[in-house]
Amino acid sequence: MKGAENLENIPTWIPVVALALSDASGRWLMHQRPPGKAHAGLWEFPGGKVESGETPVAALVREIKEELDYRLDPETLVPAAFAQEAGARPIVILLYTSRWTGGELRACEGGMVRWFEPAEICLLAKPPLDVALARSLFEKVEV
Repeated sequence: MKGAENLENIPTWIPVVALALSDASGRWLMHQRPPGKAHAGLWEFPGGKVESGETPVAALVREIKEELDYRLDPETLVPAAFAQEAGARPIVILLYTSRWTGGELRACEGGMVRWFEPAEICLLAKPPLDVALARSLFEKVEV
């Protein structure tokens, strides 16, 4: 079957979502990866993989609830940037922004969370895709 053969040649990619959450002071929330995980000790925008059958927004709401115990309003999420890596099975991260409405944020899966000014985020050690996301985000946002 010729059509099925062609489908086998389509590369598989891993969709990931991330959140750039800002507060009223112009700071942005970053998550430090916990020990034992890939990129341990590096700072990232919180988020995670999009599961089969999920939309990116639904996945981000779920991931932020699991990671930070914070309830995101899907209506407040605005697409901001994306970053992708090369390879046979590339990761593509879709970054959304939202404003923090108050309440406690905690790193439920380890590591820690902190608020940073954009200039501070640019200096943090980050995974390569988060470097690209921060660059794109802060080019678009007044800093």
